Order: sequence, then structure tokens, then C-alpha cells
Amino acid sequence: MTKWDSLLGHSLRRTLARSSVAVLGLGRSGLSAARLLLDTGAKVFGSELEKKNCPKTLLKRKNFLAELGSHTEKILRQDLIIVSPGAPWNLPVLQAARKKKIPVWSEIELGFRLAAIPNRIAITGTNGKTTTVSLTGDICKRSGRKTFVGGNIGNPLCDLAIRKRPCQTAVLEISSYQLEGISKFHAQVSVVLNVTPDHLKRHKTMSRYAQAKERIFLNQTSNDFTILNWDDSWCRKMAAKSCGKVIWISTRSPLQTGVWWDPAENRILARLKKSQPVAFQPPRHLPGLHNIENSCAAIAAALSLGIGKRAIQESLDRFPGVEHRLEKVRTVNGVTYVNDSKATNVDSTLKAIVSFRAPLWLLLGGEDKGSSYKPIRELILSANIPVKGIFLIGEAATKIRSDLGRVCDLYDSRTLSRAVKESFRKAAPGDIVLLSPACASFDQFQNFEDRGRQFKREIRDSALFPNREIGRCP
Repeated sequence: MTKWDSLLGHSLRRTLARSSVAVLGLGRSGLSAARLLLDTGAKVFGSELEKKNCPKTLLKRKNFLAELGSHTEKILRQDLIIVSPGAPWNLPVLQAARKKKIPVWSEIELGFRLAAIPNRIAITGTNGKTTTVSLTGDICKRSGRKTFVGGNIGNPLCDLAIRKRPCQTAVLEISSYQLEGISKFHAQVSVVLNVTPDHLKRHKTMSRYAQAKERIFLNQTSNDFTILNWDDSWCRKMAAKSCGKVIWISTRSPLQTGVWWDPAENRILARLKKSQPVAFQPPRHLPGLHNIENSCAAIAAALSLGIGKRAIQESLDRFPGVEHRLEKVRTVNGVTYVNDSKATNVDSTLKAIVSFRAPLWLLLGGEDKGSSYKPIRELILSANIPVKGIFLIGEAATKIRSDLGRVCDLYDSRTLSRAVKESFRKAAPGDIVLLSPACASFDQFQNFEDRGRQFKREIRDSALFPNREIGRCP
């Protein structure tokens, strides 16, 4: 136990004003945490492993110092340490900090302790987080609530604490990396969508990965709700560890209570109490069974907060989807180009592949995350998926080629730009060219957003695609 354990709100602000705090990682969430800490009067020591430029506006702030290119023992002279998601939890300096009893929090923990939010919906899972968070946020807004949508997407939670604007509901995407650093974080509604192999270079085993995910319902009580996927074996195991009321979702089985997909009637059914189920029409603009699953989770979260059917259905009808997630970009000479750069793991790519019936050309590769790519081969062969060819890019190309074998024609494109140009020459009218990499993006890009935007730029701006041949995707 330390003096920091029970501090929230004003008491935490008063303590921070007399303290020195280290912020590890000066990316988007780290910079947000640093600005919030400075606003409380804390002395802030920023530590960034990459030798990148720190914003000049921050360097000019009183009480801010920074080190770039390494994490030194200066961090251990601070009273509190805030860790950005990208900083590994087992860094030697963090291990040393724990031995010295220096508290180590994630940015999401700091934001929670300082932002006054009556209702918090926290959503995690290997795949579907961004779509589910965005859809749930849209539902909340349509219901008339002042809503903040952020966390691991968009704005960090610390931004909300800096703004000090009224907020009734926060809908937060939270990654396993962020969940490693929480202690008091509490969500009235927590959601775990699924747990499939990902981030194994960091978590080492699936059990450790799942343990990080289940921390999302840490601190929940019997008055709270935990939404879990009945179709996912890891989620089933988690149920016993939650103190909240468990609400199941499913796209495979009808449920006594919960939210489930009824394929025979082409509708989503929801029943949280012993009453007649409420029927919803599926989302109009979100293709694939996995998006039915995401919608079930969003509906369950909204109903848990008492939001009515009208706002939920209106959102399902009008929500357009999110950038970089099965985003239709253009149709060129009858060939449709789809940006699914957000597919940074194998399971996400599998779900993208089965969302289409037309012949596919895939763009795969990037920074390897430690998972096998053989499930892609198994899906293509077992389901007779019409994949005409695969363009391999990035450092994982050799491993992907080895895992896929002779499943179809494989092309060593190396770069995204070359892959797009080759697809233009090989794809025929009626085909779909799908960027769904199954890998992280950091070998050639800043992040998956950068990768997706470069993909779209190649399609829209390339001299290979004269304007008279390009029509917007319907």
C-alpha cells in the first residue's frame, strides 16, 4: 500500500501538485498524460526511447524535462510513473520501480482518476474493439447523452480530464497493454469481445494475454455489467471471475438471456430480463458476421445503461463504419479496392476474408507479431474462398509464404505501392483487392492509420488510375 492507492479527483490533484511524475513514452497518450499532469502543477519528466522531436510547446512548459533515446535511472527518482501503451510492462526500469514501491500506472488509469464521468463503458477484445466502441458511442450520442469516445482510439482519456467539459458517458477502447497498468479503474459496463492469438511477443502465452484482458472488469461490483462472448472459449472461462452481472452475446446460438443473432429471421434479438425479446434489424453499413457480433455487444452495452430501442436502431441504420476497417475506397475498371489496414492480426484477416463472396486479391504482411499464418491457408482451402492471389509486403513476407505454401499464387511485392500497382495489372472486373495485412505496420509505417491512408492515396493518386476510369464505390 502506498499513499497513491486511494487518491482520486481533488485529493489526487493536490498530491500531484507536490510531486514529480515520470511519463514513459511520448506518443499520443503519453503527451496527453504529460499535459494533464502539468495542469495539476506536477513536475513532469518525459522519457522517450525513440530519438524523436518532443513538441516545442511542451518543452517550453514550466516544470517539464525530457530525455530522448533511452529510459535512464532518472525515472526512479520520481514519485509516480505513467506508462504509455507502447512501453513494455517488463522494462528493466519498471521492474526496478516496482521493487522501490514506486506506483506505475497506465495513462487510462490516470485519466480515470482525474476525469469526472458518471458512466463508463470499457471495451476490449482482440478484434472488433474500434467498430464496437464507435458504434456504442454513436448510440449514446443519438440517445441525447453527452458522450466521450476514445481511449486506445481517437483521444486519450486524459484529454477529457484536461478539457473539464461535462460528460455523461465515456465509451473507451482499452487494449491489453493499457489494462496491465490499471489498479482503481472501474467501468459500469465492461465488454470482452473475443480473445484470439495476438501480441504474443509481448504476453508470451495465450493465458497471460487473456489475464490481461480480464482485468477490464477489475473493481466491478454486483451493480455493474460484464458483457462476454458466449462463442469464445476464453470469454466463457472469464465469466466466473467477474463480480458484475454477466450478459452473453452470440452469433451462433440462441440464448435464454442476452443478445444474439437470429439468422433465420435476419434480426438481432435482445432479452436482458424474463420478458419477450426485443428485435433489432442488423447494421446496414457493416458487412460480415463479425460485425453482427460487434453490434450485439453494442446493443447489450446500450441496454445496460437503459438506452431505448429507438436510438439503438437509428444507429444501426445510419452508422457508416470506421476508417481502415473494411472501408470501401474506390472501384477502378470494375475492381473494388477495400482498406482493412486495421486488421493487424490473423483472426481479424480471417473475418475480413469471409465477409466477401467475390474473387479476392489479398495484400498481406508487415511486422510479424508471433502468430502462425496457417489459419489463412486452412480457411482458403476448407471454405473454398476464391482467393486468386496474394501480394506479400513487409518483413513478415518470408514467414507468410512459408506458412501459406501453395494455397494460391503468391507475389513478393515487398512494398505497398508495388502491391497496388501489381494488383491493378492482374485483377479483373468483379474482383476485390483487399488490404487486410494480418500484421502490425511498424516495419514500414508509423501505424495502421498511416498504412491505410497510403493505400488509399496509391489508389486515388496513382498515374495508373486516370480519373475517367475511377468511380466511387457504392
